[in-house]
Amino acid sequence: MTPTILIVIGIIAGGIGGFLYRKYQVDAKNREAIERSERTLNEAQSRSKELLLEAKNEALRIQEDAKRQEREKRRQLEKVSERMVIKEDQLEKKLEESEKMREELEKRTEHVKELKEEAEKLHGKQREQLEQIASLSQTEARDLLFKNVEEEMHNDLVIHIKKLEEEEKKTAKDKARSIIGDAIQRYAAEVAAESTATIVPLPSDDMKGRIIGKEGRNINAFEQATGVDVIVDDTPGSIVISGFDPMRRHIAKVALERLIADGRIHPGRIEETVEKAKKEVNELIRELGEKAAYETGVVGLPPNLIKLLGRLHFRVSFGQNVLKHSIQVSFLAGALANEIGGDAALCRKAGLLHAVGKAVDHEIGGHYTQIGRDILKKFGLPQEIIHAVEAQNGDPEAKSIEAALVSAAVAISQARPGASKDNLDTFIRRMEEMENLIKGFDGVERVFALQAGSEVRIIVNPEKINDLEMLKLSHSIGRKIETDLKFPGQVKISMFREVRGEAYAE
Repeated sequence: MTPTILIVIGIIAGGIGGFLYRKYQVDAKNREAIERSERTLNEAQSRSKELLLEAKNEALRIQEDAKRQEREKRRQLEKVSERMVIKEDQLEKKLEESEKMREELEKRTEHVKELKEEAEKLHGKQREQLEQIASLSQTEARDLLFKNVEEEMHNDLVIHIKKLEEEEKKTAKDKARSIIGDAIQRYAAEVAAESTATIVPLPSDDMKGRIIGKEGRNINAFEQATGVDVIVDDTPGSIVISGFDPMRRHIAKVALERLIADGRIHPGRIEETVEKAKKEVNELIRELGEKAAYETGVVGLPPNLIKLLGRLHFRVSFGQNVLKHSIQVSFLAGALANEIGGDAALCRKAGLLHAVGKAVDHEIGGHYTQIGRDILKKFGLPQEIIHAVEAQNGDPEAKSIEAALVSAAVAISQARPGASKDNLDTFIRRMEEMENLIKGFDGVERVFALQAGSEVRIIVNPEKINDLEMLKLSHSIGRKIETDLKFPGQVKISMFREVRGEAYAE
């Protein structure tokens, strides 16, 4: 045989041998897997039997527990039912008892009504018999009794009333004086306002001719642009700006000072400078409003309301700068509130805004308190502040302690020395109105209004007015003055009654 054939035969023999060996190994693994699966199956069957037995036992145990719980609940329900039956019996007994008590009360009520009717009948018969015996009706007898008691107790009543009035006045006066004095001492500010004229200094008298201009063109243009009067007289080194509107005077002053410093004075330049001055004054108004709010500790005011507040700097009322007056009222109202336990923050805000209506009262018709009320409503301020502003003059009546304190602070500020500049005619007319009002009372002989109306001295007819009636009359006069007259501060009423006796010895 050739070597090639031998090699082929060897390869075939080796392949057959390898195949047989591989088959043997596979058969051995299959037998092993079959044995393992049989063992696993046997173990699973055994385990499933054990689990099934345990599940049956657990089910039996749960069933027994459920039956036991059911028996327990049944016993509890039986006990509850027994208690309900007992309570129903008790309620029925109580209802029967209450029904019996109601019937008994109704019987007693009817009996009381009968007794009351009988007593009223007896009282009526007794009254008729007494009236027949005394020949007086019940009203006449009561009036006679009161008159006799009043005559008997006349002196005691007068002494007692005077004593009570003196004690009450002294206590109230001392307390009020202490509170108001302390509030005023905490805030002391200027109250006098500037006059209706503003003086502008000039670098030289030659500037007067340039201000007047050719044929008065410059001064006429300036007066038309600013709405004020410019007085150029022989006073050296100055001219006078006159006008009743402080804002216009201030704008004119700023514009004129700018024109003098610039030196270019002609109608076109005047209009331009006045417009710039107006813008600067509007900015000044905002700054003044913010400063006033900052000084008084008032926060949260809308920007437009701040501007209205700043405009009060250029308003004058009874000789007072209204913004300074408002700041003063804010401080006084807050101090009074701190003394008596009111809302100091609310009082300060209402006091600062109490005259905001005066910022536009020359543009809108109506009283400044009503205008101020509408303005504050528009800006959404709290009703407590709106009420304090509209009630500052007593109409409507103050319904809160804060509103009353703001009204008092306004009166204090207006009544301070130098705060108000009423003219003589107004002063005399107010005094005459007060005297004529008091002379209208029966029994008044003479009246003297003193100390700018803060005190009234009254002399009565002693034959018509006795001591007790004099006290009553003084109270009536005080109420009449409060309702019919408007006056700052407090009016003291002093009444005098003099009885003289004459006799002759011979």
